[in-house]
Amino acid sequence: MSLPHAILTALLEKPSSGLELTRRFDRSIGYFWPSTHQQIYRDLGKLEQAGHIRVLPTAQPARGQKKEYEVLAAGREELTAWVSLAEDPRPVRDPLLLRMRAAAVVGAPGLAGELRRHLALHQEQLAEYLEIEKRDFPPERTTEEDRLRHLVLRGGIDLETFWTGWLTRALDDLEGSEERGGTRTPRSSDVS
Repeated sequence: MSLPHAILTALLEKPSSGLELTRRFDRSIGYFWPSTHQQIYRDLGKLEQAGHIRVLPTAQPARGQKKEYEVLAAGREELTAWVSLAEDPRPVRDPLLLRMRAAAVVGAPGLAGELRRHLALHQEQLAEYLEIEKRDFPPERTTEEDRLRHLVLRGGIDLETFWTGWLTRALDDLEGSEERGGTRTPRSSDVS
């Protein structure tokens, strides 16, 4: 997946200027495909050069006027072809998990504090997703577009629910281990 596909998706939903597009990314697509404003502007230029998007004509061109982009047929075809591709799931690549594995080797001073910080961040994100769900997906929104967008949001809600649960268990285990003198009995489910 690449940022150009995310941009094509957003522009097919609504033609936008670069600034409007970056704001929309900050409020929606950016939750699961983050990018900087600079990356978005760079890829808008590449998509325009490739003939996938164009700048909408304006009645009175003016210097400094914002450009509004729309997707051309070639861009829609590119996005349709990409949507149809098979892609294997990507493995989780989270620095916190790697730091925990390293802590098993070199010790874990401050690890509980970092886990608590991550837990608070995931709890905040979960609350934000639940608020978006409440606001944007009332029961009467039942079109296929709405259902697909809601499923993406539900994926985010489920991931944040997983992380808050896992971090809570990790903290309970780690802090319980510290209370018992820093050792614990290995479980059969432990990864070697």
